[in-house]
Amino acid sequence: MSNLIRWEPMREMMTLREAMDRLFDDAFTRPISVNSLGAPAIDLYQTDDDVVVKAALPGLKTEDVQISITGDVLTLKGEFKQDKEIKEATYHIKEQRYGSFERNIMLPADVQSDKTKAEFENGILTVTLPKAEQVKPRTITIKAK
Repeated sequence: MSNLIRWEPMREMMTLREAMDRLFDDAFTRPISVNSLGAPAIDLYQTDDDVVVKAALPGLKTEDVQISITGDVLTLKGEFKQDKEIKEATYHIKEQRYGSFERNIMLPADVQSDKTKAEFENGILTVTLPKAEQVKPRTITIKAK
């Protein structure tokens, strides 16, 4: 004996609410890359003594990047320069980004900007900002009487 299931055409059609949910899920939960923002991807973390920013800048040289600190904002500026484009070629995919960028990063703690160190290795820029003395954790010893 077979079971019959009633066909409902509205069940197969996506509702407006489901369509909007899918739109927002795709727009806001997809990972953000360098190409969509126009700025490099970064990691920002802090230790007891330092605030560290690591930025992915593949293909750049140290002279192509400027770093500045104003108050509690670290600014990274630079430019991805385009290699010679082949005019006779037909490009099927062209995802590499070219042009200038600027990324402002709010720092989570006060830092000593005059003691900042920056290193560039294998396309990763690492900026180490020592924390100001007043925000470093202090250990207080307890005297017993």
